[in-house]
Amino acid sequence: QVQLVESGGGMVQAGGSLRLSCAASGSIFSINAMGWYRQAPGKQRELVATIQSVGSTNYADSVKGRFTISRDNAKNTVYLQMNRLKPEDTAIYYCNTKLRTTAWGRPYDYWGQGTQVIVSS
Repeated sequence: QVQLVESGGGMVQAGGSLRLSCAASGSIFSINAMGWYRQAPGKQRELVATIQSVGSTNYADSVKGRFTISRDNAKNTVYLQMNRLKPEDTAIYYCNTKLRTTAWGRPYDYWGQGTQVIVSS
């Protein structure tokens, strides 16, 4: 069993900041990529940012320069620092991780329950 617990969402005015956290726990052998996705009402889920185990990162163009993804491998935790937030950043943010539960298994995707971010204008 693997659990992803997210925290840090909320409501903020445009231009403000929020920091999301997602901690993975349970039967984890190793974690490959960790990342954040978001889904706004009426839209498909989209990638926000990912970070590999070695630290390389990837960002959606819409958040480059404003959001920063980081991870603490010792704590199996990924963070998303969101600065200069815009109303169009309003969405449910989901944590994602690709991990192995055994040494011989292939990586599987796991998702958090989602945390709401609302940015008011």
